[in-house]
Amino acid sequence: MTGAPGLATREQLIHALHEAAELEQNLMCTYLYAAFSLKDAGEELNAEEEAAVKRWRRAILDIAIDEMGHLAAVWNITAAVGGSPRVGRGNFPIDPGYLPAGVVVKLAPFSLDVLQHFIHLERPATSDEPDGGGFEHAAFQRGRAASFLTPMSFDYDTVGEFYRTIEGSLAVMAGRLGEGGLFCGDPALQLSPSEVGLKGAHVVRCSETAVAALAVIVTEGEGAPEGSPNCHFARFRQILEEYRALLAKNPNFAPAHPAAVNPVLRRPPGISGRIWIEDEETASIVDLANATYQTVLRLLGYSYNVPSPDAEKRLAVGLGIGLMKAVTFLAESAARRPSGPSTPDCNGGMSFTALRDAAPLPHGTSTRRLFVERLQELSKRAGELDQVDPRLSHAAGLLQGLAQRAEGFLAFNSAPVARSLVTA
Repeated sequence: MTGAPGLATREQLIHALHEAAELEQNLMCTYLYAAFSLKDAGEELNAEEEAAVKRWRRAILDIAIDEMGHLAAVWNITAAVGGSPRVGRGNFPIDPGYLPAGVVVKLAPFSLDVLQHFIHLERPATSDEPDGGGFEHAAFQRGRAASFLTPMSFDYDTVGEFYRTIEGSLAVMAGRLGEGGLFCGDPALQLSPSEVGLKGAHVVRCSETAVAALAVIVTEGEGAPEGSPNCHFARFRQILEEYRALLAKNPNFAPAHPAAVNPVLRRPPGISGRIWIEDEETASIVDLANATYQTVLRLLGYSYNVPSPDAEKRLAVGLGIGLMKAVTFLAESAARRPSGPSTPDCNGGMSFTALRDAAPLPHGTSTRRLFVERLQELSKRAGELDQVDPRLSHAAGLLQGLAQRAEGFLAFNSAPVARSLVTA
């Protein structure tokens, strides 16, 4: 392989890896959103349906965890070649042109069409699986077959094809620059098994380890052979088959709550395809879920500025993983609450709002203070929500414990810092 046009320099390679990071995070969020909308036991489901929905939720969450591992792998490759991991992304729905025409990304509750969309996104190159209804797109072309110095995105039909292009470019650049010349990043600044138990979090030091990291991504989901029973493509198809079988038995089977398609907290300025969350209580829950998720990204991004092995790095990653558990409770609660009077037949939903600046924060006292303050702010807001809702009560308890744990950051400062940084 000679690599795609536009991936001949380190800057262009890092640009492609940044798109890969955004793509993995986008897929993870859409899968989580669908899982959060699924009903629980006692919510208008018979015993067989309850068992199936419980199984589907677990399967989709496991796939989302795989995507988190893929994201870690992409981040590690980026750091290995001298780049800074991309932890940010665009807001949902992703604007046309930001990704190839055939990759439509938006938040939507679990349904037959959404499942078919997931299958289409995860399809191998040999598959002709169509996209789901409601995910239509206009045809357009990104980039040009020209050797510009300015990084330019290029088109690909499948995610697997995209990663094969990155793999080919790594091989070409390693041949030109040498292994040590290409993989010049500090390995201690990557995520490793000592910090997190994700399959993709293995240190990348050379072409062999980079290719191994990309292989995990492809074989687990994107572009895996159709005969692979545990790949994302096959697992989503299995869920779809089970869903259709249950619908044949009960045409009224509705496994998910009617969560909003592309929820937003601000009234859209003349932009269609989004649902404004008007209900104040629902909006407060969505706001906290978003802020918690943003803090997860801040913490994980920060970990790439802290050398390993290091207790501060483990603390940052551990807090990030803990916060994701709180996000689950908050997002599930939002999907079960009204969106507002303008859309009475539609529930709310977490919007995964992205920050304008999501660059990894600098290693040091200022960032530690920010994390302590932010965790206290999240905990305080969670305690103000409806504690009768068991999901919100669980989230409040988790956030309180994590806020206390976050104060461990202060131990890494050279000068004493006041314990309480947020007033009641």
